[in-house]
Amino acid sequence: MALEQFSDVVQRCQAVQDEKFSPADFDLFQTAGKTCIEQGDSAQVLSIIVDERNKDIVRCMGWNLLEPIVKVLLSKEDRNLPHCHAILTHLLQTCSPKELLVGLLEQVEEADSDTIPEAIILLLKPLQTVLLKLGVRKASSVGMALSTLLAQVAQLPVPLSKEQEEDDVFGLCRCCTELLLFIRPFVEEVKENLNNNRGFSRNDELRGEILKFCMKSLSEPLLEVQLKDPDALEKSPLRDFASEILVILSSIGESLPDLLCHSVLRKREVPGFMEEEVRYPKESLASLAHLLFVKHIAMERFPAVLSPVFLLQCNMEYIELLLSRTEESRVQKGLELYEKTLVRVEDGSLPVDLLDLKTFFSVPQNLVKVMTLCPVQNLRTKGLSVFQLSIDKFNTEAKYKFFRCMLRTSEHAGVEGYIIKNIKTQIDSALRPGYGNEWFLGKHLLPLLHQVLCLPQGPETDLLHNLDRIMESLNLLRYLLIRDKEWQNETGVWSELYRMEENFLKPLRTGLNMSKAHYEAELKSAKENKRSSGTEAKAPTCTVTVGNESLPNMTPEMQLQVLQSALYTFDLMESVLARIEEIAEARGRV
Repeated sequence: MALEQFSDVVQRCQAVQDEKFSPADFDLFQTAGKTCIEQGDSAQVLSIIVDERNKDIVRCMGWNLLEPIVKVLLSKEDRNLPHCHAILTHLLQTCSPKELLVGLLEQVEEADSDTIPEAIILLLKPLQTVLLKLGVRKASSVGMALSTLLAQVAQLPVPLSKEQEEDDVFGLCRCCTELLLFIRPFVEEVKENLNNNRGFSRNDELRGEILKFCMKSLSEPLLEVQLKDPDALEKSPLRDFASEILVILSSIGESLPDLLCHSVLRKREVPGFMEEEVRYPKESLASLAHLLFVKHIAMERFPAVLSPVFLLQCNMEYIELLLSRTEESRVQKGLELYEKTLVRVEDGSLPVDLLDLKTFFSVPQNLVKVMTLCPVQNLRTKGLSVFQLSIDKFNTEAKYKFFRCMLRTSEHAGVEGYIIKNIKTQIDSALRPGYGNEWFLGKHLLPLLHQVLCLPQGPETDLLHNLDRIMESLNLLRYLLIRDKEWQNETGVWSELYRMEENFLKPLRTGLNMSKAHYEAELKSAKENKRSSGTEAKAPTCTVTVGNESLPNMTPEMQLQVLQSALYTFDLMESVLARIEEIAEARGRV
């Protein structure tokens, strides 16, 4: 029945003059042709559409057969495959390229998650054929095709292991490899015009579309992928894809150093229809920086004359972007990029002027969030390592300013304690003979010491919540009183000890006495409650607070352990405080 309808509509349309087919003719051609192909009559459909008498009909209506043809080709029904391949080939030769483009892209878009790789691989060659027929005005169509294809590729999961990439379990590797073959003739066209010194006049738009493809590929999928090194995976399609994207950028006239330094150098006046932010997305440039400096892809195209400090300055904006994200892959790449850029810089060489740049303030703040809030243990550990590495690269004046800034802004006792430990290290170096570090001695050091040796809320400060900072502060003061002789007083600590006593030691002593009394009372109450309850488990009868948060319900034994642990901590704090008071008194300062 469907085959008869298809034959009838084709015969009727043969008599129509000037291709003035009615909407009803279009509808019947599409529905009957679709049914024929679905029912396995593709051989008969092929014989009809290759008939020379039906050439005009096929040119106008044939693209409507793409949907059932693609469906058969994806299902790989052996009996109909040769005929459907032949129909598709004939349509590509006969139909309007613009209508074919729309029809083919519709099939790409309609592919579900399970068939995306097969649909893309099947349709890339037909799409390329159609686009090449469009001549010099194909740029916007190329851009539309690339955008549609990448949007579908972005839906594919990325391989997480070497085995997943080798087996290409998600189809991403095949798609990326085929995309490179698809775009090659368009890249060659742009290169040819560049080589002929025709600049970007006629082909600027095509060049722009290829640039957008490269930028989009750098962010998706390449920023999502953890590329394997050659020693781990000798043949890596995704690494090859990344390498080729950077080669394409260079071949269409984009300088990799200029791209990397885009945020630092003056905005370039580039002819074309795209704004700078659209042309060079920051996330894509961050991916480029990671490929260059961490994976060393295309580094042979990068000049070695740029100073490590300048490269760090260029990369800081990308590091800031990556570390501000919550995705594990972004954070990891931010840490890797920061580390690899820092190791190029000589220790103690970064000048204080860099701290006036926004990124040299925001990156440490983001790094602190990684160190304290990231749920992934190895990233927190890596964050601390990179944080210390960044400190080591500053000169002494920059370290001084950085420490003061971090103490004001970190709002995390553990981070503040770590900074104070670094301050102690710098003071120790400054006290060595011949070191000559004025920033961690005398008049410069004292404001920093007063910033360290204080309690945020005086005697009411939560001592357990601020334990790391308080203990490091006490250890620093004890070190200074022992290491710096009173008669030398190089650090100035002896001149200001009376202020430190008023602002730090006495409030701390008061806070310790209050806290110990409170916890001892709680411990006594908990023991009495346990005795009165006997062996029967009961809900907790006292509230235990650590870090300004109430602990969840606990057994009486757990309550006792927490309270006893707090008291041990207060005893430790008090022992260091007592030692400081003893040293000061022995030297006649109390």
